[in-house]
Formats: sequence, C-alpha cells, structure tokens
Amino acid sequence: MYNLFLVPESTSSGAVTSGNMNDDQAKGPTYDNKGFQHEDRRPPPRAPQQDTNPSLPQVTPSYVAVSPQTINTHHTVAPGTPHNTGQKTGTKKCQWKYILCASLSLLVILAVAGLLLWYFLYFQCLLGMACGSGGKCLSHSQWCNGVKDCPHGEDESQCFRLHGTNLMLEGYSSDKRLWVPVCAENWNHNYGRAVCEQMGYKRPGNVPFTQTSAGSLALKGYIKLKSGSNPGSHILSQLLYSQSCSVRAVKLQCVECGVSSASPGARIVGGTEAANGAWPWQVSLQITGQHICGGSVISPDWILSAAHCFQNRYSSPGTWTVHSGDVSLLQMINGKTVNKIISHAKFNTETYVNDIALLKLDAPLEFSRTVKPVCLPNTGMHLYAGSQAWITGWGALRSSGPSPDKLNQAQVTVYSRETCNSAQALAGQVTETMICAGKMQGGVDSCQGDSGGPLVVKEGGLWWLAGDTSWGIGCALRDKPGVYGNVTYFINWVYEQMQND
Repeated sequence: MYNLFLVPESTSSGAVTSGNMNDDQAKGPTYDNKGFQHEDRRPPPRAPQQDTNPSLPQVTPSYVAVSPQTINTHHTVAPGTPHNTGQKTGTKKCQWKYILCASLSLLVILAVAGLLLWYFLYFQCLLGMACGSGGKCLSHSQWCNGVKDCPHGEDESQCFRLHGTNLMLEGYSSDKRLWVPVCAENWNHNYGRAVCEQMGYKRPGNVPFTQTSAGSLALKGYIKLKSGSNPGSHILSQLLYSQSCSVRAVKLQCVECGVSSASPGARIVGGTEAANGAWPWQVSLQITGQHICGGSVISPDWILSAAHCFQNRYSSPGTWTVHSGDVSLLQMINGKTVNKIISHAKFNTETYVNDIALLKLDAPLEFSRTVKPVCLPNTGMHLYAGSQAWITGWGALRSSGPSPDKLNQAQVTVYSRETCNSAQALAGQVTETMICAGKMQGGVDSCQGDSGGPLVVKEGGLWWLAGDTSWGIGCALRDKPGVYGNVTYFINWVYEQMQND
C-alpha cells in the first residue's frame, strides 16, 4: 500500500483523458502544464523504494531538529621534510617545526571545542526538542503547553491533528509524548473554532460540536479541558492528560468538505464529460484567459496545485486567476486573483520530487452547489494498491491533441510503488512523494493541461484529496500510468503554510 490514505469505495470520480492503447513508448515524460514545458527527456532513473509503505511523517510534532555539524579533523602534512644529516639545525627549521606543531595543536583544540558544542546543542537536545533553524533547545514539557518559547512559535504550531475518516481530533501530550484523542468533556463550538484557527483555517465559521468513538486509541488516554476552562484563553494551556474520559472524543470538521452535488455518472473507459456539481472543488488556473493548470479548493482562501505549474515566468501571483463554479471554461468568466504562490522549497524540476504548491487568494471563495472544498487526508488513512480513484481536468484528450471546453472525468486504478517502478513501467522514478495511478493496459490517463488537478477517492461518504496531477510519459500509453503528488505525504507541509500565513 501507499503510506497514508484510505481504502476508497468502488464508487466514482474523476479523470480526464482518453488515449490510444498502443505499445509505442514516448521518449520521455510529458509534463502536463500547457504553459511550462521541460526538456523532452526522462528524469534520471531512481532505484525502486525498498519500503513502499513509509510510516506517516507526523508521529510527534514535526519541528526541525538541530543537525550536528561535521568537523574535519584530518590534517595531512605536506611531504618533503628534510632528513637529519647530523648538522646543526638552523633557526629557520626550528620556526617551521614550531609553526607546524602549533597549527596541529590549534586544529585539535578546535575539533574538541566543536565536538563539545555539538554535544550540548544536538545530543543534549535529543532529551528535548529543538526550535526550527535557530537551534534553541527546549524540554518536552515546553511543547504544546500554550506558551510560545521558540522564536517563531514552532513549539505551539502543530499540536492538533485529525485522525481517520471519522475526523476525530487528536492533541499532542507533552507529558506522555504521544498523540491522544481529545475528550469532549466541557467542549463547545468555541473551542472547536479556536482549534481550527490554530490548525490554519482562518475562516472556520461555525464549527459544529459532535462526538465520535476513539476506539482502540482510547487505550493511550486522552487530553481534556481543565475544570473552569475559558474559550477566550489559549486552548493549549487549558488541556491536561487524563487516562480516562467520561464521554466520547471530539469530532471536528473545520470546513464542510468532500460533498458533491451530482453523481459522476457512468464509468466509461477513456473519460466522460462531468456534470455540474460533481467535482465542485475543481478549479481552472488561467493566465490572460487561457487555461494552464488545474487545482483543488481546500478552504475558502486556499487552492492546492502542482509546483511545476509555477516555475520561471509563471511564478508571479499577479499573472494568475482562479476560475470555479462550472464545468465549462467559457462559462467561468470572472476569476479570483491570487495573492501568494507557495511552491514546495524542495521541488526538483528534474525528478518532480515534492511537486506540490498552494495558492492564497486575494478574496475568499463563496461556497455554493458548484463551489465546495475537497477534504484533506487525515492521519490513519491509507491508499491501497488496487483502490479506485477519479481524476478530473480540462487537459488534452490525447497526447498533443485538442483540449475540451467541458471538464472531463475518468476512473483510474491505484498501483503500488513497486509495480510502478518496474522496468517495463516507470523504471524507479516514483518516489514516496508520489502516487501512481491509471490503467496498465492504457487508454485512461491525465494529459497536458491537467497538471495540479485532483486525484480523489471516496471513503465514509466523503471525497478525499489523494493526489495532485504531476507528470507522465506520454498520455494513456500501455504500462505508463500517470504520476501524482502524494498529498498525504505533504499534509504537515500544507497545514504549516496555512498556519504561517
């Protein structure tokens, strides 16, 4: 299975492109951004991943640890030292030996000092946690306690998360150094709103108060509100660890997401036109009225897309507009302007590792029947090989072919990373930051112009964003499934950008 997602229901939702089922292989990857094209060559081969199911990268709050500095204490003495001939040594030779000896002594002193510095700044911090790149070391009790001890507040920024398809709220207990369910004792809507704002949802609105079973996670205990807590105070300072809870755990949904207004329709190989409201999170990202890439609504203020859409001359927010609310490009006349584009800092233009980006809008979207957010994946969700997913977009209907006015959709199969990295498929190019999906027999795929658009699955009655369209070799070729950014792998990064803004 892939590291982090759910097992989708076999029912529907979107892809884009049909293609010829032939054996011809493209010379290299066809990248889907119609505006930004790379060299026509394949990224360098990568060794297949040994572990195709890495654990979710959020076991404890994902703060940056201080890395030890490598200190080079090796010193090579230049050859050519004169032999002792029995003659008296002159003053010049004594000076040379003195300088050499002093230099070696200085290097040894610096090495020892460096090791001591490393010990106290790094090794000792293993007993606690470090603040970002500043290196300030804090004890575990100082994390998620409601007091900002790090210069940029890293110690209080990622202390809540949602778990599973039932949206159970978890908090980080600094006492136990564990993620545990939040007990619903004394909870109300105001606490829910405060948590959503801390997670990065700046406009959570009314956050309904509901409860859910913690199941086996209750064995780890809970964190719950202290007696006499006040919603107006910092919520983290009002929580304490408890072995038990008299009620159930808090269920929290910061934004109503993952609900479509229309059925995807029949499952037809090669893709079909989508109905209005079937994929209300799908947006068209345009420059001067021309569709360039796709994206997904994740909140009133934020669009999730692919980093490769915004490289070089396409990196300026002022050139882009975001269009939503219809399946027809011609009907979406007025778009929202973009305030900020945040591409992943470690996006690699050669291998397409870390191909994810966020767009912050100048003004929030107004949700309606045809404009709604998709759900971001939660901890504890998994995407298994063989799962069915949907892709959507306005991309080309075949490689280098025409692009439609109407949004297209298609159903695809998710494949294991091992299958995708086989020699006859994508030859080791699929990393843990990617998901591979399509039809090995060919005929169904995303294509140019679909970049950044959603790969979604359905579970628990909701649609979840599993991937963003990234790259592929040709379009709909046999043994060449499409590759998508693994959104669950980046979920901490997504929330971090929303919080920092």
